[in-house]
Amino acid sequence: MPVVITHDPILLNSAFVPTPISQHRPAIFPPSQRSPPRILRFSPRSDMDAAASQGLYPLHRCKTLHLVRHAQGFHNVEGDKNPDAYLSYDLFDANLTPLGWSQVDNLRKHVKTSDVSKGIELVIVSPLLRTMQTAVGVFGGEAYTDGITAPPLMNDNVGDSGRPAISSLNCPPFIAVEQCREHLGVHPCDKRRSITEYRNMFPAIDFSLIESDEDILWKPDIRETNEEVVARGLKLWKRKEKEIAVVSHSGFLFHALSSFGNDCHPTIKSEICTHYANCELRSVVIIDRGMIGSDNPTTNYPGKIPAGLDLPSDIADEKLSGNGEAN
Repeated sequence: MPVVITHDPILLNSAFVPTPISQHRPAIFPPSQRSPPRILRFSPRSDMDAAASQGLYPLHRCKTLHLVRHAQGFHNVEGDKNPDAYLSYDLFDANLTPLGWSQVDNLRKHVKTSDVSKGIELVIVSPLLRTMQTAVGVFGGEAYTDGITAPPLMNDNVGDSGRPAISSLNCPPFIAVEQCREHLGVHPCDKRRSITEYRNMFPAIDFSLIESDEDILWKPDIRETNEEVVARGLKLWKRKEKEIAVVSHSGFLFHALSSFGNDCHPTIKSEICTHYANCELRSVVIIDRGMIGSDNPTTNYPGKIPAGLDLPSDIADEKLSGNGEAN
């Protein structure tokens, strides 16, 4: 069956989409033709339809999040060989492998060359060894040297890594937050050490938001549900900082982000809600449409300083029209 495009004047751009194909028998086709040609017509979208695929929001109601999954840990290697390894206490609070540290070094180069690190106001990190090693390795200062009075972000050889100490100078502050931990329970690799131990390893990380020295959240026989992970993830985005790096875990990032993007194109949804590779970074913007955690704008300027007459012409037209006068 032939296909005929109508000669109606149209402009083929994103504001026009094909409508369902209609049937038509133009006179130019011979009567002997058994099947009528199919006519492909285009109709313009309304302005509202075109605008529906875009969003415009005040800047002070938006935050930029740089989301990172930790680099390869020893539990990832053993779990890939045998999933039952995740139940082994030999992998308690697993640290990074040598390959994982190489992944950290490569991501650090990326955030430096892409200028990602310049705007970050805060680094939020899950209080587990592998995430804190990743966070300070990627977003921390340079190698720590003698004579610097500021405490290091990480002391040397933490987790038998063979890595030198990392400075806390010339980098954003770091804060450990329980809300961005991996699924809690059952897997010993997701159980943390005491905060006292961590403070000796990571002197410049702020642990003040963690209430208990020991890990009272992890249970050996109860695994946290996906819904519970989503609920604590939603609480994390309410901080006042406008550009934040979050170093966390595959399960947390996947489930915490799963509640977003349902009103987007499927491709965008998949960009938001697919599992992260080790040491993968994705940058997103989160928008407060519900007045949950927005601050007053800092870049807006009220204008009219000093005050003066400023009636816009379009409002003048409306006033004239309302008085029954011609525009």
